[in-house]
Amino acid sequence: MKEAVLIFGGIYGTLAIILGAFGAHWLKSKYAPEQLKSFETGVKYQMYHAIILIICGITFPFLEMMQVLMAYCFIIGTFFFSFSIYGLTWTSSQNRKLKLLGPVTPFGGLLLVIGWILLTINLAEIALYLTP
Repeated sequence: MKEAVLIFGGIYGTLAIILGAFGAHWLKSKYAPEQLKSFETGVKYQMYHAIILIICGITFPFLEMMQVLMAYCFIIGTFFFSFSIYGLTWTSSQNRKLKLLGPVTPFGGLLLVIGWILLTINLAEIALYLTP
């Protein structure tokens, strides 16, 4: 699991850079300002979670179910949250907004919140273990 977390962190980080550059240069002329702002939100959250995945991959052994669940929440939540935003902004710019993607974004956000709660619990356990 540790390797998968690090790989997803690296992939999400790489894609965030590519998509951010894509948005800043090519989409700037194709998207309305509101669409571009939404797209940038997806990129930012993707990068934030790429970084936290890499930190978690270095910090945790993923031997406990709570750590594994945390990783899944971050990986799946990032995909649902950011990539649904990309899909919504793209289809909206084509005047064919896919309404079925609408509920996917908050579901991804909920998974990210759960991931952060689990991260906090895991960090608290580490702090308790390290406290003399």
